[in-house]
Amino acid sequence: MDNRDKHETFICRCQEVTVADVEKAIEEGATTVAGVKVRTHAGMGLCQGRSCGKLIARMLAEKKAPEDILPGSSRPPVRVAKIKEFLGEE
Repeated sequence: MDNRDKHETFICRCQEVTVADVEKAIEEGATTVAGVKVRTHAGMGLCQGRSCGKLIARMLAEKKAPEDILPGSSRPPVRVAKIKEFLGEE
């Protein structure tokens, strides 16, 4: 992958974070998925990192042992809500 591709290839489509952005975050000291998230906002979009989290972990694994990479955090809903509750149906 040449440098032009790194600036055009999105790792996080929701936040438009490119390969180059993630590589820069890793060079600046990010050692976890959460560290990349803080520096780039990757994983803060609509999918909450479900699409890009594994890609970022794979990029980190090239620099660090995979067992040392901590996964990103996810926040489940406070309580489960059924669709009919939103529609006002019983």
